[in-house]
Amino acid sequence: MQLRTDLAIEAAAQLGDKDLPGVKQQTKQVGDIRLTSMVIEDEQGEKALGKPRGRYITAELPPLSDDEKSMEEKSVALGDELRALLPQNGVILVVGLGNQSVTPDALGPRAAGLVLATRHIQGEFSRSAGLENLRPTAVFIPGVLGQTGVESSEMVKGICEIVKPVAVIVIDALAARSVSRLGCTVQICDTGISPGSGVGNNRMALNRDTLGVTVIGLGVPTVVDARTVAVELTGRREAGDEVTPRGSEMMVTPREIDLIIRRASQLVAMAVNAALQPDYSPLSLISAAG
Repeated sequence: MQLRTDLAIEAAAQLGDKDLPGVKQQTKQVGDIRLTSMVIEDEQGEKALGKPRGRYITAELPPLSDDEKSMEEKSVALGDELRALLPQNGVILVVGLGNQSVTPDALGPRAAGLVLATRHIQGEFSRSAGLENLRPTAVFIPGVLGQTGVESSEMVKGICEIVKPVAVIVIDALAARSVSRLGCTVQICDTGISPGSGVGNNRMALNRDTLGVTVIGLGVPTVVDARTVAVELTGRREAGDEVTPRGSEMMVTPREIDLIIRRASQLVAMAVNAALQPDYSPLSLISAAG
């Protein structure tokens, strides 16, 4: 049984400790963050992990529900990793996917709402405010198909035609295979994102093929499916197949999800601000944006 996950590091773990063809991994420690960089190089790697080729960076950190210390330092470390995937110059579009009214799915909208939009700060205003070195950034929160009747990817494509960004950063809540990943893992990848894929509700992807520019996916896992919980609680892999048909469609989230979303949104937003505006304090920028 293949357990559902959006995380490349979990997809690799399901295959054991063996070296995977077409996949390269390396790990480093930055403070209390463990950073694993995984590169899927070719078709072999794609088939092995079920993920498109590209770079996946996984940050494992202390649970956000227990610890909000050194949030700014963590965001700077994540921002450094994110900046390395972006073109050095040009407008960046930040998109927050998800339903703000559904807490486990609210990461994207809440985090994007804390990213400082600067594309409109130009000319004499930027000089008089001492903000001449800001990278032009646009922020867009499209809502979800059930609210708007329009695919997020369709709206983002239209915005791209107007704003003409050199890259798009898409923030979204993710699904994990293990409950131990919830609220303590951040994934950054340069392969874009497929809204709803982690919960079996696949929508049109946001990637280079659909938008024509580099698309960076950035997310935190907030849910696991019921089959995963059954396997972890019983220690029996076949327990996942014994979950009732109705239960197999259920997604599970921790009871402290409100706290996790609040802190994860702040961390992700600060990481984006740190990547785009390295001359300014990430904490001060989310205060200005919020």
